[in-house]
Order: sequence, then C-alpha cells, then structure tokens
Amino acid sequence: MLRGKVLCAYLVVCVLWGSTYIAIRIGDRTLPPVLFAGLRFFIAGVILFVASLAAGQRLPARPRDWRDLSIVGLLLLSGNTCVVVAERFTPAGVASVFVVMAVVWTAFFETFVAGRASGLSARMVAGLALGLCGTIVLVGFTPDELAHADWRGPAILTCGTLLWAAGAVYYRHSHPQAGTYLGAAVEMLAAGVVITSLGLALGEGPRFHLTTSGAGALVYLIVFGSLIGYSAYNYALTHASATVVGTYTYVNPVIAVLLGWALLNEQIDARVIAGMVIVLAAVVVTQLSWRPAFLRRPAGGD
Repeated sequence: MLRGKVLCAYLVVCVLWGSTYIAIRIGDRTLPPVLFAGLRFFIAGVILFVASLAAGQRLPARPRDWRDLSIVGLLLLSGNTCVVVAERFTPAGVASVFVVMAVVWTAFFETFVAGRASGLSARMVAGLALGLCGTIVLVGFTPDELAHADWRGPAILTCGTLLWAAGAVYYRHSHPQAGTYLGAAVEMLAAGVVITSLGLALGEGPRFHLTTSGAGALVYLIVFGSLIGYSAYNYALTHASATVVGTYTYVNPVIAVLLGWALLNEQIDARVIAGMVIVLAAVVVTQLSWRPAFLRRPAGGD
C-alpha cells in the first residue's frame, strides 16, 4: 500500500490529471492538437529545468542518464499526445475505457518484459480487471458505442497507452540518476522539442491561434498538468511499482465526473455511483496486493 509522500504524490496525480480532461477538451476546440501538446511540454520543461537548477539540483553526470530520461519523456509524452489527438474524434466513454488500458499494458510490461513475473499476484490481476469493469460502468460504455466510433480513435489510443506503459516501465527499469524534478524537466524538454517539431512539420503552425480559452487551457495544463502533476507522477514512479502508480487512470474519470457535477451541474445517477465504488475498490485491492520487496529503489535522488 502506498504511504506517506508517495501516497500524496499519487493522490495529486489522480486529482490534477482528472481535472485536465476538461482543459484538454477546451484547448482542442481552438488549438491544433500536436502543437498544443508539444508547446505545453516544452514550456513546462523550461520552467521546471530552471527552477530545479535554482533549487540546487545537479545535472545528470552520465550520458546514459540523459539518454534514458529523453527516451522516457518521448515514450510517456508521445503517449499523452496520442490521447489529445484521439479525443478530437472519439466519444468520451470510448476514450476513457481505452485510456485505462494503460495500466493493464503497464502490468504486462512490468511482469514479462522487466522480468518481475513473481510480482503480479492473482489479487493484483483481480484488482486490474475490477478497475476496468468499474470504468465501463462509470462511463456507460457499450459495445455499440465502440462499433460506431471512428476507427482512428481506438487505434491512436491503443498506440498511446502502449507508449505510456512502455515509458513507465522503462523508467523503473533504467533507474536514471537524476533528481525527480530535474529528471521530469529533461523528459518534458526532450519530448517538447520533438512533438513541437512534429506539429510544425504537419503544418499546424498557421492554424495555431491563441484565443482566450485556448490560452487558459494551455496555462492550466502547463502549471497543474505538467509542472505539478507530471512531477508528482515522476516522484511516485521513482518509489513504487509502475502498475500500482498506473491505477491513477482508474481514478481520473471519477474526478472528471465529480468536477462535472460540482462545476457544470451534470447529473450523477445510480450507475455512476456504482462505477465509482467499483473503481475505488479496485484501486484499494491493487495497492494492497503490491509487494515492495520485488522492486529495487532507483539510484537517483528525490
């Protein structure tokens, strides 16, 4: 079970990344998706890099640490960008179910690729399956909705969740020696440069017009989604199983629904409440099944 600072970091990720669903939707209305995502990561990376150096964190000493952090950033944040792109033509219910598959892929990679097969217990498998079922109930997902969805959405979302899962497990496996915040800054800078360049190469530059709502969404995502949320995710990932930390994907839709109820007067019925209960039970079961003995502490500092 997560405890102390790690639990706090996990809860920050759950709440803040649950709230970013709305900001991404708002930004997607006026800003081209790839450039929108790339600039968010690049600006956040620059700010966090300068702040980390000012706070006394040292630059990574080994070339392999720069390489590993860059790979992690490209995998994780390319996966996130896929979600931003897919949300343009994917119903919210379909998108939510595919996004939570990230934790399932993470469990697969962490178990079979990273050589930790003994760490995936029957109780953890049950928790992961319960979380997926809870999300389906929560969002009211139906097979008919999937059948009528634009095929590009599920395809891009599957690619994105695979990339995110691979990045999370690679981070746990490579143990780059860097402070948590400086490491997160390097990851965002590397991804920001590549994704912004891709957006420009795709011809999104002329379509980038920063409206008031778009600017507000971008600022919110930079501050709360990246500077605080992504740093908290990196901290939690440094100290806990990638699969256990990945259960934030189950909690994010719950936060989004609660925010919709509190801020937009959206209705919550018995089905939604049942889905929330199932999801939260799944997170507890998964966390209680985690055995820290199967993980090595990374060499990097906090």
